Amino acid sequence: MAGRQRSHGVKLPGRWVAIVRKLALNDRFGPQAEPRLIRHPFFRMNNHRHASHAADSSHDELYRSLTYGFEDETVQSIQLALNLALDAKEDKLVRPRGTDVAVRLKRLGVDAQTLQAALLSDPFLRDHLEPSYIEDHFGETVANLVRNVNRLNTFSDYSADLVSEPEQAEVLRRMLLAMIDDVRALPIKLAYRVVRLRILPRQSYEQRLYIAREALDIYVPLANRLGIGQLKWELEDLAFRYLDPQAYKRLATALAENRVARERYIQDFIEHLHAALTKEGIEADVYGRPKHIYSIWRKMQRKAVDFNELYDLRAVRVIVDKVPTCYAVLGVVHTLWQYVPKEFDDYIANPKENGYQSLHTIVVGPGGAMVEIQIRTRDMHNFAELGVAAHWRYKEGGKQNAAVEKSIVSLRRLLENRDDATLLEDFRTELYPDRVFVLTPKGEVKDLMKGATPLDFAYAIHTEVGHRCRGAKVGGRIVPLTYELKSGDRVEIMTVKEGRPSRSWLNLHLGYLKTSHARSKVRHWFKKQDHERNLQDGKAILEKERQRLGLKTIDLRELTRHFRLSRQEDVLIGIGRADISLNQLAGALEAPDWRDEPTHLKLVADHGREARRDNVSVQGIGNLLTTYAGCCKPLPGDAIIGYITLGKGIAIHRQDCENILQLPEEKHNRLIEVQWGEEPDAFPVEIHLRAFDRQGLLRDITQILSNEHVNILEANTHKNVDDQRVWMNMTLEVRNITQLRDIMDKIGQLHNVFEVRRKR
Repeated sequence: MAGRQRSHGVKLPGRWVAIVRKLALNDRFGPQAEPRLIRHPFFRMNNHRHASHAADSSHDELYRSLTYGFEDETVQSIQLALNLALDAKEDKLVRPRGTDVAVRLKRLGVDAQTLQAALLSDPFLRDHLEPSYIEDHFGETVANLVRNVNRLNTFSDYSADLVSEPEQAEVLRRMLLAMIDDVRALPIKLAYRVVRLRILPRQSYEQRLYIAREALDIYVPLANRLGIGQLKWELEDLAFRYLDPQAYKRLATALAENRVARERYIQDFIEHLHAALTKEGIEADVYGRPKHIYSIWRKMQRKAVDFNELYDLRAVRVIVDKVPTCYAVLGVVHTLWQYVPKEFDDYIANPKENGYQSLHTIVVGPGGAMVEIQIRTRDMHNFAELGVAAHWRYKEGGKQNAAVEKSIVSLRRLLENRDDATLLEDFRTELYPDRVFVLTPKGEVKDLMKGATPLDFAYAIHTEVGHRCRGAKVGGRIVPLTYELKSGDRVEIMTVKEGRPSRSWLNLHLGYLKTSHARSKVRHWFKKQDHERNLQDGKAILEKERQRLGLKTIDLRELTRHFRLSRQEDVLIGIGRADISLNQLAGALEAPDWRDEPTHLKLVADHGREARRDNVSVQGIGNLLTTYAGCCKPLPGDAIIGYITLGKGIAIHRQDCENILQLPEEKHNRLIEVQWGEEPDAFPVEIHLRAFDRQGLLRDITQILSNEHVNILEANTHKNVDDQRVWMNMTLEVRNITQLRDIMDKIGQLHNVFEVRRKR
């Protein structure tokens, strides 16, 4: 982190400590005999060590630099990763090298696993080294981190046109975050982007512009949020150099003193200020850095001023414990140097709208140079850096996701304390567990809820695209409309010229639509259709549900009362235009309070103690054997009745069972009221299926049953060779009527299947 140097007696913030240690490495490490090298047989080892962009360091220098401060066991793993990365330099393509990335990250004080992942995600290793080798030799965590980095490094869906709107650029950044499950991949990716910018002179003009623009639009804001200033200013300055070389050159020339001189000026200024504060008995952390070129240019554009009119090319920050001390420091500063009145801001007494607090002043330092000084308490500093007023918020603007904020805070703190295992676990989870980010064929990003399907995606693009959708491709491969989208998927919707939505799309059990937005669009379409058509559709749907559920009749008067409508016709219209969903209809048809019951049945219900056996509660008689009638095969959820047999206990029938309906009058006194108790594991039930035969039909049916964990007890198939129709009777084991309904819904959606119903 160039520019933030330490003066005598001045405390340095935690994240800079590792950098100071790194700078002192060569003095403290001393010459050593080279340890035994771990070599990987997959690569041919050259006698010479490959030249590196990491200051063309030798193997020994890189080894000492990257392994300093780690335990022996960890050093072995870093050494193996380093050897692999060095051999990857045999790559003839001009690409970023893992060794250059690792050197940059070591200066940030990252942990050993991050260093190993940086080395192992070298593009050459990505193409030639098996992932299983990485997992076997470096562990699952490093292997997963390498996968994350490779996923980010191969992302190529940026387009300057698509991110012209700030909101679209933010969605693209979120998609990158959602593609990873270990946030440590982000600093590695940012370091790779810095190295990529440094080798851009060897790329074409168009490639230079593309990479530089992408760095500014996507990666600089991420580096800013992570608080990794070193990578941020490198990305900005390098990108600016390619995007506007003339402006860059003018500013570089205008800064007559070189960067080293400016840093030395800040260091001297800090020491002078710290000595004055110590003399006054004030304890404070004082640090700072000069502004970099891109930051200067941005301020010139924002304030519409010339270079010579800028006052804050150099900046110093003072951190104290209490608010009164802030004003005491301000008094010392204004005593030492003349200040510019119009550039003084008291954000402690008058906080910014986002809660930011600090004292800002600009003074004329030694030699007439302007220096900006910020004075704040530790709480104010933590609030500004990590709280709701984090610096990147008011720099970029816009509403951010709380999960991102939490992970960024954790990563910043981990960079300051790499040994904190608790923090390490904090961000090994998805940043957006409830969202997916997918791409249109043109690269536009759509933000959808987790579990969304291609049909949801179609409605997110446009309502008409959703209505006319008949298929989808993900990554060029055709997928079902029920396919669950994943972040980073590129989705192409296949449409017909004129199309209408299907009512089956509204059936939650079939899984076509997961978002309320898409479902509301489908319901609205059906509402707009004509009265007579909805009426006829409603009749057809109701009849289909009756057959599917194995009901003898349906009383429309009871349905009308159930849905609290005034006319029976309104029920049919509501079903036809999807105001009454299939789930609501199925629930109403299963409700025992209105189901047709045979009027000639007399239910006997003595009020006595209740006994339970085999999942059925029998009123009036205790501790009796109960069996399920084979004639109607009742399931939990069916309306049931008990029949007292001779010597076999109570037989449980469905109330609409033919044998019960035709029971002689003299046997009605053997009927008894029963109800379902706790559900057993499974019940046998028969279903009947009709379809046009095709290859793979039976496989598709059994796949559905397997996915639902349903056992097939018996299956019989008959085929008519003349018209290729097939009839199938199957006996299944299901838990309840709800599971049976779901299964029949899904089988009914298979290609060529035109009827699925419960066998009476």
